[in-house]
Amino acid sequence: MSAKQNKPVLVIGLGRFGGSVARTLERMGHEVLGADTDPALVQQFASELTQVVEADCTDMQCLQSLGVADFESAVVAIGSDIEASVLTVLALSDLGIERIWAKATNEKHARILERTGAGHVVFPEERMGERVARLLNERLLDFIDFGDDFSIARLAAPGPIIGIPLVTSECRKKYAVTVIGVKREGEDFIHAVPDTLIMPGDVLVVSGKVDDIETFAALEN
Repeated sequence: MSAKQNKPVLVIGLGRFGGSVARTLERMGHEVLGADTDPALVQQFASELTQVVEADCTDMQCLQSLGVADFESAVVAIGSDIEASVLTVLALSDLGIERIWAKATNEKHARILERTGAGHVVFPEERMGERVARLLNERLLDFIDFGDDFSIARLAAPGPIIGIPLVTSECRKKYAVTVIGVKREGEDFIHAVPDTLIMPGDVLVVSGKVDDIETFAALEN
C-alpha cells in the first residue's frame, strides 16, 4: 500500500503515548489529525503532523466541527483525566467511528472504555514495565507479547544448542519453543529448518509461551 492510500487517523491527546502514536503514523504515511486541550502541545506538534487543533473532544459539537465522522479510526490517548477519556470515547462511538483505540490506566477504566465503544484498550505503561523487566535478562534481546501467554522473542543462542543442528537439539520437544529464524553477524536473516546449524554468536528468533522462552534464554553453557 502506498502512503497516499493510507487512511487518515484521529489522535486525541498528544502526551507521551499519543504523541508517539501520532508521529509513528505520520512516518507510516498516514494523514494524522492531532487534538489536545494543551496549547503548548498543539504548538509543539504543529510542524510534525498533518493537522493539529486545540480542542475539547469530549464535546460532540466540537468533534462534528472537526469532521471526525469522516474518520474510520481514532486513538484516544487521554490517560490522567478518566472522565474526559470516557466521554471522548462515547462521543466518537456515537458519531460512528468504526475503530477506536483507547489508553487505560487500570482495569476498571478499561472496562468502562470497552462498554462505551472502545474496541481496543491498551495499557502502555504496564506493557512497557513488563517489557523492561523481561529484557533485564541479558540473553533476551527483544520481546513481543501477543497475549494468551504467547510471545515471539529475539535472543542470544543458548549454550546447549550451539554446534548442533536444530533437528538434533529438539528445541520444541525439550524446551517447548520453536526456532523461527537465525541471524548471524555479517549475514542475512535466514528461516530456520531442521538442519540449520546453530553457531556461537547467533541470534535466534523464537516463539512459544512466555515462561518457556525465558527459561530457554537463560540456559547455561
